[in-house]
Amino acid sequence: MEKKNNASFNLALKCAVAAAVLCASGLASADQFGVQIAGGLADHHVRKLDLGFVWDPNLTWWEIGGWHFALVGEAHAAWWHTDEGNVHDNIGEFGVTPVVRFIKSSGAIRPFIEAGVGVRILTHPRISSDYTLSTAFQFADMVGVGAQFGSHQQYQFGYRFQHVSNASIKEPNPGINFQQIYVQYNF
Repeated sequence: MEKKNNASFNLALKCAVAAAVLCASGLASADQFGVQIAGGLADHHVRKLDLGFVWDPNLTWWEIGGWHFALVGEAHAAWWHTDEGNVHDNIGEFGVTPVVRFIKSSGAIRPFIEAGVGVRILTHPRISSDYTLSTAFQFADMVGVGAQFGSHQQYQFGYRFQHVSNASIKEPNPGINFQQIYVQYNF
């Protein structure tokens, strides 16, 4: 009886995996994924290297004169380094951000403006003995400009201004502002 239950369980598991793969492949054909690399500078001599994974579910709306709005999801893992850090020279940052983009609908080069608000977790909130962000949990809001281009619109290049702070959950809350340049490749 136990062998029959194991065989039934294995068959059900295989069917579930096959169904998941088929559904994922159907979703993947409609969705677009990308990899983003960014470099940035902030006050207190903080430099940032950011690796982002981007999901574009092709959600677009409100076509206006050849432009439209789109929603994109981003997941980030970043490394901060500071020469001022007599406490933590290196800090990790992990988080997600939904991004709303106003982009040109057609053309070889498609400029856009974008904005987003996400959440971040830092490995250490204290950057130096006299500079702390108080909490590991942070909000990250950003605005930016850029362009999408390539034979299949697979490349992106952009600039972002990003503010990271804890929204006064705990004081002090000085926040930190990054100027970032990024490149992205869409699959």
